[in-house]
Amino acid sequence: MEGESVMNGGEGANSYAQNSSLQGGIVEAARPVIEEEISTKIDVKQISSTFKIADYGCSTGHNSFAAMHVITQAISRKFDTEELSSLTPDFHVFFNDQVFNDFNTLFKSLPPKRLYYAAGVPGSFRVRLLPKRSIDFAYSSFALNWLSGAPKAVAEKTSPAWNNGKIHHFGARKEVLEAYTNQFAEETKAFLDCRAEELMPGGLLTILLPVVPASCNPDTAYTVDTELGVFGSCLVDLAKQGRFSADKVDSFNLPLYFTNPEEFKGIIESSNNYTIERMETLYNPGKRVLSSGPKVRATIFRAAFEFMLINHFGGEIIDELFDLYANKLAASSVLSDTANDKTFEIIVVLKRKPS
Repeated sequence: MEGESVMNGGEGANSYAQNSSLQGGIVEAARPVIEEEISTKIDVKQISSTFKIADYGCSTGHNSFAAMHVITQAISRKFDTEELSSLTPDFHVFFNDQVFNDFNTLFKSLPPKRLYYAAGVPGSFRVRLLPKRSIDFAYSSFALNWLSGAPKAVAEKTSPAWNNGKIHHFGARKEVLEAYTNQFAEETKAFLDCRAEELMPGGLLTILLPVVPASCNPDTAYTVDTELGVFGSCLVDLAKQGRFSADKVDSFNLPLYFTNPEEFKGIIESSNNYTIERMETLYNPGKRVLSSGPKVRATIFRAAFEFMLINHFGGEIIDELFDLYANKLAASSVLSDTANDKTFEIIVVLKRKPS
């Protein structure tokens, strides 16, 4: 369970629901692309009486609900445009995330006027979750960048990939980067292959993903790299104070990987189950505002990382850790220049090839 990356549940100040505005902005930025792809790529005459949608990595639903609204509205409009409104199907949405996800908050928060019936499907999306050819539209947002756990080799002292002194792959040695890269490729291909079995032929899979440029120099600091470095230094400081052992820090690595568009495209092509219908950069005008400010940024990190930090270091240090992190960010120039942030988001729309 320690390697699991589960967002904070509930609706409190440190919950994912209250600290995922960046992801929500990306859903809105993706709206016109999703609507256009549904309008031009889905043949409504081939749809049965029920249109099934699955969101893989839904978290507590805060942003998933907005995406499901966009998808179901676009399908309904497609039927209206083709003067087939009397044949508009029922919609059934399957919300998937890990078994530790707060599904109670998700189901309590379901929009009362939604167009769909809802069901939860707990479990890893790197394995089969639903029957063959049962899904018409698959969706995943800001989920594939989370690995099932950090590569085991990076926490082993005898391994060439031992990542001592760091908690992530940015700027790490070649062996560390290769361990992360290989695991991301393996797990992403597993995700794609499983969805290919679950999707109807001609069904669409839409993926939203944070990435970095392929040409980005790993030694050049940019926001996410520097922030994670600052976060790691906070752990080192607490270890020096005797709050936990230095070995605890050396054995902690974030199960988080930032791919680049070229690498991701290669993994899709290796699956050989899809045609790439669309792959482009999204523009989220609120990104810089939403992620600025040390206290805001520290709370965003807490919503994402608290679960795994408690499992590894214990819960006693959490408040102190994030207070220290906010103070270090405030003293750093990392957030003062938005040009430092080289990360961006892409949308990828895939169509399941005929079997």
